[in-house]
Amino acid sequence: MLEKIAMTVVVLITLALFARRVRDLVGLLRMGAEDARKPTNLGRKLKEQLVVVLGQRKLLQWTVPGVMHFFIFWGFVVLFTTIIEAFGAVYQEGFHIPLIGRWGPLGALQDFFVVAVLGGIITALAIRRIQQPGRFKGSHTRDAEYILYAIGGIMATILLVRAVEISLGIFPYDVRWTPVSNAVAQLFGGFSVAVREALDTVFLWWHSLIILGFLVYITFSKHLHIVTSGFNVLFTSERPKGALKPMHLDLEEMSEDDVFGAAKVTDLSWKQLLDGMTCTECGRCQSQCPAWNTGKPLSPKLLIMDIRDELFAHGRQLLDAKNRGEEAFKEAVAELAPLNPKVVEDEVIWDCTTCGACVQACPVNIEHIDAIVDMRRNLVMGESRFPREMQSALQNLETTGNPWGQPPQTRLDWMRGTSKQETLDIPHISEAPDAEVLFWVGCAGAFDDRNKKVTYDTARLLQKAGVSFAVLGADESCTGDPARRMGAEYIYQMLADQNIEVLKEHKVKQILTACPHCFNTIFNEYPQFGGFFEVIHHTEYLARLVKDGRLKPAKDFNGTITYHDPCYNARHNDVWKGAREVIESIPMASYKELHRHGHATFCCGAGGGRMWMEERMGKKMNIERTDEALASASDTLAVGCPFCNIMLADGIDERHASEDMTVRDISQILWESVEFEPDGDASTGNGDASGYPLTKDTKDMTGTAAGPEDTATT
Repeated sequence: MLEKIAMTVVVLITLALFARRVRDLVGLLRMGAEDARKPTNLGRKLKEQLVVVLGQRKLLQWTVPGVMHFFIFWGFVVLFTTIIEAFGAVYQEGFHIPLIGRWGPLGALQDFFVVAVLGGIITALAIRRIQQPGRFKGSHTRDAEYILYAIGGIMATILLVRAVEISLGIFPYDVRWTPVSNAVAQLFGGFSVAVREALDTVFLWWHSLIILGFLVYITFSKHLHIVTSGFNVLFTSERPKGALKPMHLDLEEMSEDDVFGAAKVTDLSWKQLLDGMTCTECGRCQSQCPAWNTGKPLSPKLLIMDIRDELFAHGRQLLDAKNRGEEAFKEAVAELAPLNPKVVEDEVIWDCTTCGACVQACPVNIEHIDAIVDMRRNLVMGESRFPREMQSALQNLETTGNPWGQPPQTRLDWMRGTSKQETLDIPHISEAPDAEVLFWVGCAGAFDDRNKKVTYDTARLLQKAGVSFAVLGADESCTGDPARRMGAEYIYQMLADQNIEVLKEHKVKQILTACPHCFNTIFNEYPQFGGFFEVIHHTEYLARLVKDGRLKPAKDFNGTITYHDPCYNARHNDVWKGAREVIESIPMASYKELHRHGHATFCCGAGGGRMWMEERMGKKMNIERTDEALASASDTLAVGCPFCNIMLADGIDERHASEDMTVRDISQILWESVEFEPDGDASTGNGDASGYPLTKDTKDMTGTAAGPEDTATT
């Protein structure tokens, strides 16, 4: 009886400590800014719980660590039954779980997972102690090892309890199903019954105390993710992957007290604070980050950890102030250090290319980019503190509608081509209201000399295929992507509203663009402001034209091609199939896949507004990607993004490798191979010259399409 009372007291104290800590953690989350995260797509949420949480899919991208963690995770799920059995045995000798407690297969599963978890712990310790991967740099490795030792203790005491129960004849399962436990039981065969009963009590208490201590300890450690990860995945944004968190600005209703973005830790949303609590410190985001991999100070892992540590460092003070009233809480918040540069250095915030590699890699769906952009918003709109080279780009966006600062009237200069080419005749959308497609040229396609050639060749391909299309010309402005990702939300919304109004005015049916950033912004972010349009990237559209026989590659390509996936196509929008289909259609073209491709592609360094910022630390990202492309021993590096075109061509020049490799857009490679038929050539006209209707089956041509299953390994 005394033993039962003592166990009851210990359990109640543990549960009280656990409940109090959970209450405090929930209180800290409530201090974060509002964020409408109520799950609406229940089917999607169920799938994420099954695939990400239970299936451990993201962890399994790394085979050995993934399998190790899979066994530890599922070991805890299955072996929870042994924990119930252990506590039950304290109160009742020979206790078994009702209905399933004597089922042999359950006993076999328990035996298997005890061994599997012990194997996982040994593997984890070997990775940490022997392999020592760089992704653990900055993590609390000692804390992680304490947890591993605790799990090892739990597994060891499970075996000992089961073995003693077998020797006493009170084990609920047929020992033929539990060979491991039965083998350990042989160690106790020579002891007297009294000794074995005493050992049973000792092992049960040892097991129970480790479990109870573990329950409280995890709420104060990085292993808090055991409690929070399911919730973090549940409340993952239902926005498209490429869409940033919206921030609707109304200048007429703003006051001096309004905060733009995140100035202090309490300005971050409750979901961003939950991200911090859920971080496993595994470093997978860090290992994939192009900034970190090229010697920049940005580590997505350390950024999230810094935010969490700041919250926990002042958590008790904030909670106490909250309990004293609203004024006391405001005073406590006012004393908090600014997020930038006290908690997170400014340089860290500006190193991000918003490529999404960190989010893609995170096993618990942490959304690093939203937090980074919120801090940028505060630095730009709240403090006017940002890299000096950004100022020119932002001023140009605000005054001329493009970061190049070129007059809007020159947006059609690309139609002239080179001195040896004919000027194209393409109507304005107002002159061709029934056009099947609006060709969204984009700023780089209109003003950058290299990409003006891409735009010209893309238009010639459309004419060759007899596609009825038009352009906006001077009525087109930058989509606002650079401004938004730099943190200048006001400029972005100004440009977005302007473009949405123009597109609606002309009742545009379908938008075609050669820029993944334009594609992503119009398709995924304009709906946040009432702009719903069908958008397709030119690689997917050209692939469809080839498949339908409207473009016929005939000229042999004598060389080897490799393709660089733009982040805003492959990772943010699952668009990578079309480019490869175009290359495969070209006779004699030999294709080599880059090591990092598809979802695992490596950023060229231009995203997130970095196109207009200098890289002053470490190796340049475009050089890192260029070196990888050159290592493929291919003749041509194919691209499907104007920014990638610029960055990688510059990389080839910087490496003095122009004789070894050329950078060409997919449209340029296709144009050089299409079959020329004088009677059907529409190189200077526009419209459906072939009389062949454009296919309306465009499911895999829009932003809703997914490419083939990514098989890239990292």
